[in-house]
Amino acid sequence: MPHHDLVVVGAGTGNSLIDDRFAHLDVAVVAEGPFGGTCLNAGCIPSKMLALTADVARHVRESDRHDVRATLEGVDWPAVQERVFGRLDAESRDGEQGRRDEDFVTVYRGHAQFTGERELLVESEGGSERVTADRMVIAGGGRPVVPPVVADSGLPFETSDTVMRLDQVPERMVILGGGYIAAELAHVFHSAGTAVTVVEQQERLLMPQDEEISRVFTDLVDGQWDLRLGRELSEVTGEPGKLRLTLDDKTVIEADTLLVAVGRRPNSDHLDVERAGIECDDKGLITVDTQLRTSASGVWALGDIAAGGPPLKHVANRQATVVAHNLLHPGRPRSMSYDVVPSAVFTSPQIAQVGLTEQEAREQGLDYASGLHRYEDVAYGWALEDTTGFCKVLAARETGRLLGAHILGDQAATLVQPLVLAMRFGLTARDVAEQPLWIHPALTEVVENALRDLDA
Repeated sequence: MPHHDLVVVGAGTGNSLIDDRFAHLDVAVVAEGPFGGTCLNAGCIPSKMLALTADVARHVRESDRHDVRATLEGVDWPAVQERVFGRLDAESRDGEQGRRDEDFVTVYRGHAQFTGERELLVESEGGSERVTADRMVIAGGGRPVVPPVVADSGLPFETSDTVMRLDQVPERMVILGGGYIAAELAHVFHSAGTAVTVVEQQERLLMPQDEEISRVFTDLVDGQWDLRLGRELSEVTGEPGKLRLTLDDKTVIEADTLLVAVGRRPNSDHLDVERAGIECDDKGLITVDTQLRTSASGVWALGDIAAGGPPLKHVANRQATVVAHNLLHPGRPRSMSYDVVPSAVFTSPQIAQVGLTEQEAREQGLDYASGLHRYEDVAYGWALEDTTGFCKVLAARETGRLLGAHILGDQAATLVQPLVLAMRFGLTARDVAEQPLWIHPALTEVVENALRDLDA
């Protein structure tokens, strides 16, 4: 039975914590899927590369807004696929080969299940092997949730793990779900020429976002996408390529492709973590303390499989940094903080947020002020001809410290970062607006003026 000093379960973010600092140890990586994990192969990176392609197509279609006469001949989907996944698949292969070339790392390929305390059974086509370790890191990620109404139909469907690798653009796609994954992929396929229908049980899209963001975004895409809000899927019939989707109001939608994007769940059940004395919460997330230690001695967890923080790649990256330090310096442990976590939705228009939404601030009974400034009211917004984008900020009335920020429009994921820094370092809205110089004319002025609007 092979024994190692350290075993990392998962070849995504968990794998990234291993570097030359661990060369004095006997390390193993257990991987079932491709190296790079969901982010590199089926998640944030390919989806953003495709979203940018969709943005280019949108800019061509909307070029008349800037008095440029251009016609979109079409999106060459096979060429896009080759450009995106040709690069990413090579990155994954190189990542695995790079690990195999390291003298201090052993790579095990196959499905892993815990059979005891820090003991794994790794099963592959070539057989099975038991592996033990002094210490382990579980970074097994998650997988898409598929409702029984879809799974039990026996008919084909796609998830975010598969849909980006379709050989051709669907003519008619139904997307089940109205969250950020649905919004991003709807943007991608709509821009590529697909007729998109979104079925969402809530009354608006992106409901976890600030209420104003959710409302405006829903209004903007209504008409571009066929929105069926406040509805649930009750039956899937038909045949492959000719699906009939019946909703709870008895209406029927016909489509060649069904994309299920109703959420993700952790892979803790697939790993049988309870056999190792590793506790999970009611969602199946592995419970960890601030140092990311599990209930089992010598075992840490991070990423989408761990409880505590939102399932975002930049959160997982920071967790990997914390775990790596704690493995190497047990006498000087670091803790993970989720006080200020930004996020973005790469749809059209782009969306970014950090901190509290207005509905959360209201529900918590906070005394807060809000400021909102529109893209069309700053000079660069004139250049963009943007009449819908805005930046909204929330701050505590008594202290002036920022509580939350929400941006809808071009470059939102970049524009939010000054506000992330302000919240992280406890700066007041007045200090952020008045102390630094803000470039004119640049889109960052919409952030500056939203902060100034708090005093209006």
